[in-house]
Amino acid sequence: MEYKKVAFSFSKIEEYQKDLLIAELADVGFDTFEDTETGFDAFIIAAEFKETALNEVLMGFGDELQYTYLIHDIEPENWNEEWEKNFTPLIIADKCYVRATFHEPQPQYPYEIVIDPKMAFGTGHHQTTTMMMEYILEMDMTGKMVLDMGAGTGILAILASKRGAKQLVAIDNDDVCYESAIENAALNNIDNLTSLCGSKEAIPALEFELVLANINRNILLDQIETYAKVLKDNGTILFSGFYETPDLGMITAHCRQFKLKYVDHKKIGDWVAARFVKGLEG
Repeated sequence: MEYKKVAFSFSKIEEYQKDLLIAELADVGFDTFEDTETGFDAFIIAAEFKETALNEVLMGFGDELQYTYLIHDIEPENWNEEWEKNFTPLIIADKCYVRATFHEPQPQYPYEIVIDPKMAFGTGHHQTTTMMMEYILEMDMTGKMVLDMGAGTGILAILASKRGAKQLVAIDNDDVCYESAIENAALNNIDNLTSLCGSKEAIPALEFELVLANINRNILLDQIETYAKVLKDNGTILFSGFYETPDLGMITAHCRQFKLKYVDHKKIGDWVAARFVKGLEG
């Protein structure tokens, strides 16, 4: 599968403007973003890239931003070189060390996750993934059935397994992500993770105590009803991949229709991760 990289350079950009632009790019299909010295790189599956959609996003900012961008084709064989240049080890909440296969272990941390992306996104570096991992580190995972939607590399499901989850189903609509989750589970000696390729229709007829969904607002709004159907009463859903305003309010309102009550949320910049519980009164 081929990808495109759009390399943005800015003469000046405020952090809130950057977050807004990334959120808008995510809504038109861009999957991940890497900071650079002059801006950031945005990645998208080549078949999903439409330069008209990109230009519409940029036009929405009017004269607020001064930028240039270059579009690059990334062949699959060049992906490892691309992410190795940018991948640095990551520490989450002083408890979880995320590294690539070419980094040295750090046994002082309670949890270590080894990730080999192979063009699948989800290394923990994006704010949304970081917040989801923080939630997983805070919650009791013991014996839980876990569904991970938009799983990417499988990093969230892998951490949940290391925290004691009983069984995990990781689903992504990209076949590269499907294969990456399998390979990363093996790298981390995880034997209770099932990786499936598809979307909400691929969710098996099981009941889950925890649903993880780090995707984007529009897909979440479309799939929340399905998540609620497979979530046990008093089960938890962790959502991320969206902006605080107006997305969190829209998602909260939609969740109420399916007896999913907002509990709390985390925030990094203007990105949020939010926790909902099924069947709470009020």
